[in-house]
Amino acid sequence: MNIVCLDMEGVLVPEIWIAFSEASGIPELRRTTRDEPDYNKLMNWRLAILKEHGLGLKEIQDTIATIDPLEGAKEFLDALRSETQVLILSDTFDQFAMPLMKKLGWPTLFCNTLEVADSGEITGFKMRIEKSKLSTVKALQSIGFETIAAGDSYNDLDMIQASKAGFLFRSTEKIKADHPELPAYESFDDLLKAIKAVL
Repeated sequence: MNIVCLDMEGVLVPEIWIAFSEASGIPELRRTTRDEPDYNKLMNWRLAILKEHGLGLKEIQDTIATIDPLEGAKEFLDALRSETQVLILSDTFDQFAMPLMKKLGWPTLFCNTLEVADSGEITGFKMRIEKSKLSTVKALQSIGFETIAAGDSYNDLDMIQASKAGFLFRSTEKIKADHPELPAYESFDDLLKAIKAVL
């Protein structure tokens, strides 16, 4: 039995931190897992910038409320879910993702949780499990699923490479050049065809 594991940001919805960087006028916050492979380092760096500027969860959630899924993402997800089970594996946080899941028709999402003070300051973050995407894919395989994975960033490579079939989607030129063995797609139609071919 197959299950498709998809990254969220950059694949189904715009990058939340890039949107917040633009809304807040803080260019440093444009940095994502496409630029920094070490997620803990990236998040701690982001939290330090938020603290420096006195920004908290509410300001980020206000920006998220203005974000819509990428054009064609919901249709792609609906078509895929009519064929097989789909799980979104993301390094984002519950407090960020829920409004976007609503707009995508409530697909199943495994992600992480922010630690937030009563003042609204984000004081830390709790990762669900170490190497959550790879760990989840291996756990699914251990209970009889064959995984198919797609993502765009460094933190997606483990789950893509560990799966029966894996694809890059709207990734960077550097990641594509570093991993020529991974099929890379730019359109939802092409990705859907590629996934259906291996189901």
